[in-house]
Amino acid sequence: MQQAIVIKIGSSSLTSSEGGLNRQQIDFFATELASLHRRGYPVLLVTSGAVAAGFRELGYPSRPKQLHEKQASASVGQALLMQAYHEAFGRHGIGVGQILLTRSDFVSRKRIHNAQMTLEELLRRGMVPIINENDTVSVDELKFGDNDTLSALVANLVRAQKLVIITDIDGLYTGDPRSDASARRIDRVTEIDEDLYQLAGGSGSSVGTGGMRSKLEAARIAMRGGIPLFIGRVTSPGDTALAVDGDGKGTYFDTTAHSLPMKKQWLGFHSQPQGTVVVDEGAEQALVAGGRSLLPAGVREVAGDFHPGDVIEVVNASQRTIGRGVVNYASWQLQAVAGLSTDEVQKRIEVQRMEVIHRDEWITLTTAGKVKDSATS
Repeated sequence: MQQAIVIKIGSSSLTSSEGGLNRQQIDFFATELASLHRRGYPVLLVTSGAVAAGFRELGYPSRPKQLHEKQASASVGQALLMQAYHEAFGRHGIGVGQILLTRSDFVSRKRIHNAQMTLEELLRRGMVPIINENDTVSVDELKFGDNDTLSALVANLVRAQKLVIITDIDGLYTGDPRSDASARRIDRVTEIDEDLYQLAGGSGSSVGTGGMRSKLEAARIAMRGGIPLFIGRVTSPGDTALAVDGDGKGTYFDTTAHSLPMKKQWLGFHSQPQGTVVVDEGAEQALVAGGRSLLPAGVREVAGDFHPGDVIEVVNASQRTIGRGVVNYASWQLQAVAGLSTDEVQKRIEVQRMEVIHRDEWITLTTAGKVKDSATS
């Protein structure tokens, strides 16, 4: 699993601009992944394209907008997509398995553990897991938004060696190269900040949903979990191997963070915070740089209705999220003692643990994609 490569391919690379599968492209990518498979890499494919593959079959003139129309298109298109992959990989003597996931699968620690075990077994058996969002049952409010995010979550789940996101542009540029002749490609990124997000635009294709901004968000998630990644173009035979080997046509995102255990992944990426606390600068430094627990003295504001054992988000004075943790206080208790010393807290309320969030139940999340916590620092 440590050598696993996760490849994400978007709709625009698999379908025609009018919809429907491009069998030639699917054969091409199957050949590319088969070459990695022969080199001994466990390969996982995160694929888009179900809705784009299916809407023509249902008689829609263009990609549908209504949720029930998209779900119907996905139900038809997913079968077509898997049939195409089964045939394409079969020509290389490689079997495939289908994994359909939703956001709620990642929220449930038991369900995502089961998905992890399934992926590991498929890889042990020499299969290529083919992963897609379960568009037939997903609702807009709970969707990943695009499969870029899904691919980053899967890469963290299997602690992949690398994530390769294949797109129709050769990496991240300082401007839009389609309209700005002076735009230059950024070959390597070690930190994702707001300046980089400003370079990203919206959706780039009529059949897909992802743009460069969503790919940057995927990069941020992957880097937090210690997964380096590549975002770029694969158009010629051998391009995927070049991307894995460090010579691809695109942008590389490097990270010095370590891979995360399942508990930290769930806490950082999949849990649903029930409230928010604002902390002062001293508490921020203690949490992020010092590996310390959060005490009531460092809390400045409390929002939300939460109870001991819930996950809450912690932000600094600038409202920037710095991490998440499992809280030991109810919201009303924390509101009553925010900013007070330990001695004063003990006089006012009774709690099982004095720490608002213990360091063992905390994960630091930063815009640079770095992770520091008691398990990895």
